[in-house]
Amino acid sequence: MEAAASEAEAEAAVAAEALRLLRIEPSAACGPSAGRADGAEEPCSRNALRKRRRWQRVLAARRGKRRQERQRRRARRAPADGIGPGPALGSGRVPAALATERLLEARAVGPRICVDLGVGGSMTEKESGRLASQIRRLYGANRRAARPFWLCLTGFAAGTPIYEQCFRMNDGFAGYLMDTTPQSYLDLFPLDAIVYLTPDSENVLEDIDPDKVYVLGGLVDESIHKQLTLRRAREQSLQTARLPIREYMVKAPNARNYHSETLAINQVFDVLSTYYNTRSWPAALRAGVSSGKGYVLPDTVEQVETAQCTTAAQENALFCGEELQRQEAPA
Repeated sequence: MEAAASEAEAEAAVAAEALRLLRIEPSAACGPSAGRADGAEEPCSRNALRKRRRWQRVLAARRGKRRQERQRRRARRAPADGIGPGPALGSGRVPAALATERLLEARAVGPRICVDLGVGGSMTEKESGRLASQIRRLYGANRRAARPFWLCLTGFAAGTPIYEQCFRMNDGFAGYLMDTTPQSYLDLFPLDAIVYLTPDSENVLEDIDPDKVYVLGGLVDESIHKQLTLRRAREQSLQTARLPIREYMVKAPNARNYHSETLAINQVFDVLSTYYNTRSWPAALRAGVSSGKGYVLPDTVEQVETAQCTTAAQENALFCGEELQRQEAPA
């Protein structure tokens, strides 16, 4: 209760500060006019109504993001299966010696995740920079995990944009505990051990096998072409699989009617890592699939719809007030 009260107070403070910056006094934005002797309410200006309506949308979006972040933190704090109460994607710092020991154990016994950088040869410098940032977040999450994967970057050739961006943007990249090679994963692992993860696959990933190598396509949103990674895997006669998003999540109503199963590589890793530690697909998908993708777990659909209805009702009330003021204004 105390946390909820403090959060409400923080939201009120943020709203008051925003109204001040918008030059709308919180106590007088649409309240009694100081210059009216009879204390009657003076109608808001159309500009003030627009500003307040816009700010209410901002507040609603922030509340939704905070709620989603709380859910993701709870999923990360879920106890790991069989290894005590440690976090699945540890939210705090892990001692360097312990993190190194866990990573070296993963190199010895698996499982392994390979990022295929050969699939994104046509990316722009900006896209390569975004991919380098995703690699940094992926590595950081893996280093904090109670049960990490061993990571490998293939197609990582000197002189390529992604090579330059990784060293330019990621401090200490040369010291990352993972394999980097210009070779293809086809030259490193047996074909029957490789599973290429692609959202277009017909096969659902049901479990994580420590003897398998899971390949992620090194692409960013702007570079994604329909079934590109699926065609690449089929041409190489590889097994494919997709995350069980459709099996455990439902489409959430949204203004754009947008629903996508395509995730950034660090989001895919969050799903895989959380599942590997908790053995729970709902917890894993909650940790990695943001509501912006248009999918939510069934137990959160009602929350999403309620938030959207509340926002729509507020906007409608403000719009009606603005229309009424326009009609009552002298010609």
